[in-house]
Amino acid sequence: MVDAVVRLHMKLGPGLFEEVYKQCLLIELRKRNLSVESEVYLPVEYEGQVIDMGYRLDLLLENELIVELKSVSALAPIHMAQLLTYLKLTKKKLGLLINFTVPILPQGIIRLINSFCDSGFLW
Repeated sequence: MVDAVVRLHMKLGPGLFEEVYKQCLLIELRKRNLSVESEVYLPVEYEGQVIDMGYRLDLLLENELIVELKSVSALAPIHMAQLLTYLKLTKKKLGLLINFTVPILPQGIIRLINSFCDSGFLW
């Protein structure tokens, strides 16, 4: 996964719209025969009711890894909170937050883990 992101960043560089990176990353991941879904619907359930707010995961890789893509000048705490909430709602363990607007891509990748415990979700 990360090698595909690095390859993409090396080819295109920073500064494009998020959607461009997403579509190109889909191509790279599928070339590697990885199962990847884009714009995966994410309902919010509360008290047995589904609240449809139109949330969508950027990418879901192998039905396990949530990938949230950004193309912003700097990641903010809200970006990490967004991915952590997606992990909580889907009960997935691992997520990657990737910001393509950096000169050296490893500086734009943050790995987040949903730490399960008896009392619920740990931030």
